[in-house]
Amino acid sequence: MTPTFGCIIDKLTAGIARPDGTVDKLEPGCLETKVQGIVTAFSASQYVIEQAIALGANLIITHEGVFFSHQDHREWLMHDPVYKQKADLIAGSGLGIYRFHDYLHRYTPDGIIEGLLRALDWQKYVSSHQPSASILTMPAMKVAEVAEYLKRQLQIPYLRAAGSLSTSCRRVGILVGYRGSGATVIPLFEQESLDLIIAGEGPEWETPEYIRDAAHQGREKALIMLGHAESEAPGMSYLAERLSSQFPQLPVHFVKDQPVFQIV
Repeated sequence: MTPTFGCIIDKLTAGIARPDGTVDKLEPGCLETKVQGIVTAFSASQYVIEQAIALGANLIITHEGVFFSHQDHREWLMHDPVYKQKADLIAGSGLGIYRFHDYLHRYTPDGIIEGLLRALDWQKYVSSHQPSASILTMPAMKVAEVAEYLKRQLQIPYLRAAGSLSTSCRRVGILVGYRGSGATVIPLFEQESLDLIIAGEGPEWETPEYIRDAAHQGREKALIMLGHAESEAPGMSYLAERLSSQFPQLPVHFVKDQPVFQIV
């Protein structure tokens, strides 16, 4: 029997209590619609929507919002031409779009972090999983070597590092998305005896400034920022693998977008 949108969503959220104030929702779309194909993506960008249509998929599962706002506030966009063109494309496509953010971060381990660890082949180094971070004990590598490995494994052209590139790292913290804030990251260095933290993004005046001062004091601590999408897209790629095994009768595709920023 062909599963419906509702069946897929029930499978994705099974066993997890509904998060307070969750942004996760199906919009547009009807729970009773039968699935023809699924596309997973970090964001339902215009490119991803066009690819889903070309692939014959009628359900997009996106981690981030469709219209440039975490809480999906659109009032300020109503007369914007980019918004209107994208909204018209979605409305005329028959697509359902399911925002799958809060539930996935509440998987054990976090579904997005698990995808990143798999992409890096670092699952074997995990010492512990915490709600917002995973702690690794690894063979010693210099920050510069870690950076090159990350770029190669994730196929990304650049990342950003703070602290000395010659710092030797064994204890490493992994955080994804917007978990790079000072209040989240800085305590981990002492609590977990970390040499390096790899994060998605965060305020530049918080953790990076802490690392600047630590390096000036002669403390060997380092930070690598991957970028928000670059840290979370592997989790959505892994989600496509999971859905393929759970629903083998359905075509499931992960659509990878180009990096949003260019080096100039």
